Amino acid sequence: MIAVSMPPLSGFPPALIRRLVIKIGSALLVDPAGQVRVDWLRTLVADVAARKSAGQQVIIVSSGAIALGARRLKLPKGGRGSLEDAQAAAATGQIALSQCWASLLDECGITAAQMLVTLDDLENRRRYLNASATLERLMTLGVVPVVNENDSVATAEIRFGDNDRLAARIGQAARADAVVLLSDVDGLYTANPHVDADAMLIETIERIDARIAAMADGGSASGMGSGGMTSKIEAARIATGAGAHLAIISGKVDAPLSHWTNGGKGSIFLAAPAKRARKGWLAGRLTVRGRIIVDAGAERALGQGNSLLPAGVARVEGVFARGDVVDIMTPDGRTIARGLSEYDSEEAARIAGKRSEDIAVLLGHLPRSVLVHRDHMAMV
Repeated sequence: MIAVSMPPLSGFPPALIRRLVIKIGSALLVDPAGQVRVDWLRTLVADVAARKSAGQQVIIVSSGAIALGARRLKLPKGGRGSLEDAQAAAATGQIALSQCWASLLDECGITAAQMLVTLDDLENRRRYLNASATLERLMTLGVVPVVNENDSVATAEIRFGDNDRLAARIGQAARADAVVLLSDVDGLYTANPHVDADAMLIETIERIDARIAAMADGGSASGMGSGGMTSKIEAARIATGAGAHLAIISGKVDAPLSHWTNGGKGSIFLAAPAKRARKGWLAGRLTVRGRIIVDAGAERALGQGNSLLPAGVARVEGVFARGDVVDIMTPDGRTIARGLSEYDSEEAARIAGKRSEDIAVLLGHLPRSVLVHRDHMAMV
């Protein structure tokens, strides 16, 4: 459902939003020559300082390391010509990026901290909890964490791929109330506003359905970053599923948070009721090992809070072990849940469609009567 007017959440005021994550992309932070846009960044830092003074806790997710490092190393294609170039650029640029943030925040009397994470850090349950604890302690100390993906060691298999989804996952780990994605457009439009003059801004999105997803444009307008509207909608799924609102606003203006507060345009994806911590982590994971396709009866049973029984499984796809995360899907390709499999993929395929009492005959033993237990499953 799409609402027609902005709620009181417009601007994410400190009185309603206790903890806020702000994501800044490469194209906003770094100019085409590979230099930090210091004057613009100083206006954003002033926004952050004002919000901290008003009692809001702020976490920054900042791109820019690869773009900055590529200039210093004189690498072609903005440092993205190869994995090795990107890793070298990130290692070089991260120093400059952290120094810039620390210096500008210090001008406003704010202490900065740096956190570098990989996808695996937030997909692994123990490391996710460690990151969550670190963020919580930094918040209580009044520090502004500046988070970035550790691109100096990340590979294609263990990368977020964009900082939109990283920001949403950090918001989840930090139990943030809201996430703001600063973009080169001021929200979600019915079509790409750069090429369609009739495109209309959608100010409030209550539910992300197929119609909303179809409006996404996957490209990065600047060619400098790695995200597009598709990644922002995926980030919104993660954030709203974890109980945090997510906004897309323009970062092309000075003091973008103040501009938005004072009537600037933006799109807000409204949060769903927050899942319990473990289920929120499951729902927000970006990597899964396999897929379990279920029939209509199983879909109804899952919607009523039941565990997934083998009888409701049509087929099993992928190779996974017991305890791996799997997507539970309908035959038409919709993901309806995500959970930890009680069986490996070979055994799951053998018992698919069978009644629980038949499992012992098929496998020679009956370790568990369910394929995915409801306590280890999150509806998505």
